[in-house]
Amino acid sequence: MIQIYHNPRCGKSRNCVAYVEEAGKEYEIIKYLENPPTLNELAALLKKLNFKPLELVRQKEKIWIENFKNKEMTDEEIIKAMVENPILIERPIVINGDKAIIGRDLEKMTRFL
Repeated sequence: MIQIYHNPRCGKSRNCVAYVEEAGKEYEIIKYLENPPTLNELAALLKKLNFKPLELVRQKEKIWIENFKNKEMTDEEIIKAMVENPILIERPIVINGDKAIIGRDLEKMTRFL
């Protein structure tokens, strides 16, 4: 079953959910702002995405700019920042088995599903 890390307030995230629904795929919504991933879950997600932690950060978020931008941080520190501030996690994330993508580009979604 497909899993979607979803923020209902985000238009791109809502579009992604609608796209998966229209494709007739079974899916599960993970409201990651309400139930943030643990360090281990986020590390596993990064592996599925094949991303470095910084690639998953929403670097234009106020929290990032005010607290983390231009700081020397290890990958583990970046992951911890996302766990403690889940708004920093890029969205939507679509997981299908052992692979995941950022579901903003519907053309990529077509190939992924």
